[in-house]
Amino acid sequence: MSKNEPLLLTDVRNRTLRLTGERWGHILSHPEHDDSARDRIEETVADPDCIVRSRTDPSVELFYRHYGRTPVTSKHLCVVAKIKTDAPFIITAYFTDAVKQGEELWSRPSAP
Repeated sequence: MSKNEPLLLTDVRNRTLRLTGERWGHILSHPEHDDSARDRIEETVADPDCIVRSRTDPSVELFYRHYGRTPVTSKHLCVVAKIKTDAPFIITAYFTDAVKQGEELWSRPSAP
C-alpha cells in the first residue's frame, strides 16, 4: 500500500472504508501487530462478530472480531472507523480483552 493510494475495504454493511498509508503506518507502530495485521483488519470489517457505536464519538464505529491466536494471546481485534463522513476511513486497529460498551449496531446472526 502506498501513502498516496489508500486500500479500499468493504465492510459487512457494504460500505467502502479507506485505509490510508498514514493510518496503516500508525497501526503498524503498535508492537502487537505482525504480518497478519492487514488480513485480520480486512476480515474484521468484512465479517465482524459485532459493530458498536463509540460512546465518545457517534460518528465512529468499532468493529470487533475474536481471534483465538494472536501475537498477544486470545483477543478481540477492534478496528475503529470514522463512518459518518463523505469518505469513511479506518482510524486505528488494536487488540483488546473485551468489547466496549455502547450501542450495538450489528451482530453476527446466531447459528440455528
